[in-house]
Amino acid sequence: MGFRQAALLCSICFFLGILFINFNVDHQVLFMIKTPKAIEQGYEYYTTFLRAPLAVKALMHTLMGVGLLSLVASFTTWTDSALFFDGTSIALYVCTLAMYISVAIPSIRTVVDPLPEDSAQDREEALGLLGAANVLMALLLVLILGLQAGQEYAKRVDKREMDRIREEEAKELAAGKTSGEGKGEDKKNQ
Repeated sequence: MGFRQAALLCSICFFLGILFINFNVDHQVLFMIKTPKAIEQGYEYYTTFLRAPLAVKALMHTLMGVGLLSLVASFTTWTDSALFFDGTSIALYVCTLAMYISVAIPSIRTVVDPLPEDSAQDREEALGLLGAANVLMALLLVLILGLQAGQEYAKRVDKREMDRIREEEAKELAAGKTSGEGKGEDKKNQ
């Protein structure tokens, strides 16, 4: 595993950790009976999340960029493996970023700072939408991890196969030299 793949894995694991922490709130809204207490906990949690210091937001967005840059950098090798695995990973990562920008950010803003025309029902729906977006983003990131693991597995299988072929060629070459030496000695004796 190289530096680019390690940077991508660190970035993805960081965001999976954040989404896992968010899931503690999201599962109460998405998969359980909605209670006023669960909804209020969701509001409080995401208010704290949005009002986090600027350094936390900068770290999150920097790691998003690191993940995307490492994928683009590994895609520049133009091998079949890079085209399939890294190309698909880029598509999934872009979908994750698009969902974050177009769904998660507006939803969290609606939950925390609703507009005057937003009702309590709108805030509750935004909380559910935010939870669903978080779950979908986590699934997309897990798919990227699966693709990266598949790429590493394919590289190792390919390397093993190439080593086996080289070994067979070396044995054939050694067997050809041995039989060729015997023929040369027979000609000298005649």
